[in-house]
Amino acid sequence: MIENSIKNSIDTKQKILNNKDLLQKIQAVADKIIACYRQDGKVLFCGNGGSAADAQHLSAELSGRYYFDRPPLYAEALHANTSYLTAVANDYSFNDVYSRLVIANGRKGDVLVALSTSGNSPNIINAIEQANKIGMFTVGLTGESGGKMKNACQTLLNIPSSDTPRIQESHILIGHIICEIVESTIFPK
Repeated sequence: MIENSIKNSIDTKQKILNNKDLLQKIQAVADKIIACYRQDGKVLFCGNGGSAADAQHLSAELSGRYYFDRPPLYAEALHANTSYLTAVANDYSFNDVYSRLVIANGRKGDVLVALSTSGNSPNIINAIEQANKIGMFTVGLTGESGGKMKNACQTLLNIPSSDTPRIQESHILIGHIICEIVESTIFPK
């Protein structure tokens, strides 16, 4: 079981490495985030469950630091305010929790990074649609099929797997690569 899980993780990452189109999209997303930051913009993240944890993790890499000490970059995981989250879920709908924060915090030229292994989470789709209306750049990290995110996001980074743990492991890999590119480009040593 242990060896098989490791092998499956390696196989998924090998498929990513061999997918030149996906690698170009990863670079393009990093370039868009760099351009956003150079225009004093923000990067907002959203996800549910493990994807929320990944959103918070990647947000912290940008707002805190990745490899070295440097000024912070504005990055926020939209679920981090639990009072807001529970109030909006109760008073409106859980499907509105992220789209309302996109309206409040997002501006034209900002970036929304939406994570969903299925690509079908209604609250994530609503956030993407709202971000598109505002003029934000929308990025989706999802699994092989892309789900509904495939047609909603401006750029889709879909992992060549339908296995949730392998998808989430790969989202962190891709997120780390983007953070490294962003940090080293904006703050060259």
